[in-house]
Amino acid sequence: MKQMLILVVIAMLAVPLFAEEAVLIDFSLLAADITIGEGDTPNENQRTLMDFSHVAGPSYADRYGDVMRTSLAIRNWEVTLASSSRNVQTMGLSFTREAASREHGTVMGVRVHFPIEPFNSWAMIKPPFDIPAYEVSEVSADGTITPAEGSTAMMTSRFEAAEGESAAYGVVKNVGVIREIKVRVYGLNFPHGLSTLIVDNMGIERTIFMGYLNFDEWGELIWRNPAYLQEVRNREIRLMPLYPFSTPFVKFGGFLIQRDAARPGGDFVTYFRDVSIIYDLAVLDTGRDIDDESIWNIIQTREERRKVFEMERFGHNQVQRYLEQQRQATEAPFNDPSRSNAQ
Repeated sequence: MKQMLILVVIAMLAVPLFAEEAVLIDFSLLAADITIGEGDTPNENQRTLMDFSHVAGPSYADRYGDVMRTSLAIRNWEVTLASSSRNVQTMGLSFTREAASREHGTVMGVRVHFPIEPFNSWAMIKPPFDIPAYEVSEVSADGTITPAEGSTAMMTSRFEAAEGESAAYGVVKNVGVIREIKVRVYGLNFPHGLSTLIVDNMGIERTIFMGYLNFDEWGELIWRNPAYLQEVRNREIRLMPLYPFSTPFVKFGGFLIQRDAARPGGDFVTYFRDVSIIYDLAVLDTGRDIDDESIWNIIQTREERRKVFEMERFGHNQVQRYLEQQRQATEAPFNDPSRSNAQ
């Protein structure tokens, strides 16, 4: 009995105790809960609302301010197909929607219309904008965004889990080596492959293959890092400068659905609940004597530049989409019964 107890203790000591687990993104938190613009139906997510009006120009900001505000609400996510698969039909029938699950509440539903022809294809499900790692503002019930004062690099972003919260909105900070990634997804026996897109603090996007969706009902697809060394003594020990390098973080970049040429095309449907990670801490909280960032503001300046660049890119796209929508024909089709009644 004593020998067995010793073996158990040795086994426990062999496992690193600094690994953390976090929910990178929970789609049940991205339901529309605030109304922006006309109407009474909620169309945006309050926690993740962003305002791009100041990069659209003063003439658009005054007249079309509501158009420049958008969020990570599920309906706003984009489905992009491979260039060889894009046509009027496939693009028009590929989109995301909120779905009600008896087990998990609100989840993200995805519909992709692949070409029927036998060739390889893929579809990418991405957020409407690059999720910011340092967005330290507050959003009121009417959608007004108030920036926080102080060093943004030292505060909690709206897109990461605050103290007492169990899930993030796309950002997890202080991430070293990722040991595992888990996706809770609803399978409908489709033989397509699923990959998760992860973006690090250097802006490098990695595609992690999770597995195939050829199962029924809810399932968990888990990726285990093959390069993860469980035994600490076998790791390469490297000392990294702490400041002015920001604390490493990861962001959720989206999903990638891959369809093989030998598999059937046409409509594909699936649902996503959340994405979780198990990771090593990058930096231990050692209670530093000096607040470097409050003196030099290097991290804040760098992150503000990234934020402005992303806002300009997305803000200009929003303006062009709105103008294109205004140019669309609004007349009913010739064969529409309501047309003859009106005449």
